[in-house]
Amino acid sequence: MAAHVTLKDYIGIAPVSGLALAELVEHGLPTENLALLKAKGLTFSEMSATVISPRTLKHRRARGENLSPEETDRAVRVASVIALAENVFGDRERALLWLRAPDESLGERTPLSLLQTESGGRLVESMLWQIDEGVYS
Repeated sequence: MAAHVTLKDYIGIAPVSGLALAELVEHGLPTENLALLKAKGLTFSEMSATVISPRTLKHRRARGENLSPEETDRAVRVASVIALAENVFGDRERALLWLRAPDESLGERTPLSLLQTESGGRLVESMLWQIDEGVYS
């Protein structure tokens, strides 16, 4: 089984508390931190669908800006869910396969596609916890 993965593995941050995470989201994540998500297997199209459009990312980088709070919140959500999936399935490849597979209970949508919103992220987290506990069917 893989070592326990965290946000630090996926976006380079390790907040020490919920408040520290909330403050990080308020101030915005540096755009460079998204490189970790890509290095861990998130594709260009998945990144643009769940976190930030390529055009907006290009503008933020050119101006030396951090991500907005909304973009940072999405990046944290995606990273958290991918890390949770990796912990549940035991390795990154199996986690990404599950996240990319259409699911009948989601109307044939993929779990990854639901990470655009907080409610979608919570649903996917719930599914992962059920899998981890052996109660998901």
